[in-house]
Amino acid sequence: MSGTLPTFSALDRVFHERGRLAICSTLVAHPDGVSFTQLQDACDLTDGNLNRHLHALAEMAIVEMRRVKGIGRPQTIVRITGGGRERFLEYIDALEAVVRDVQRARRRGGSPAQTVPASTT
Repeated sequence: MSGTLPTFSALDRVFHERGRLAICSTLVAHPDGVSFTQLQDACDLTDGNLNRHLHALAEMAIVEMRRVKGIGRPQTIVRITGGGRERFLEYIDALEAVVRDVQRARRRGGSPAQTVPASTT
């Protein structure tokens, strides 16, 4: 074995999907929350896909949604929770560590997953 292996166990599977990554990235950048429509546009998701992801994230207390009444139709405002923000930022830190390992391996001309020398048989 040569070098250390990237730690993939720290990659939280709940965020490791394009839609949820986009949702949480957007919400971290807008801590006061965004409307469902703004989030849908930013993440390029259909109503159904966004709704499905938001409900899954809400069940895990990562996001919260509230209906706001004003002039015109009520709006759904979505924001990331404090715990959701911490959990997502931990995921981003782990993902960055994996990327750094890959970049180091590339500079060395190797593979980050290479753990056993190639067989000589």
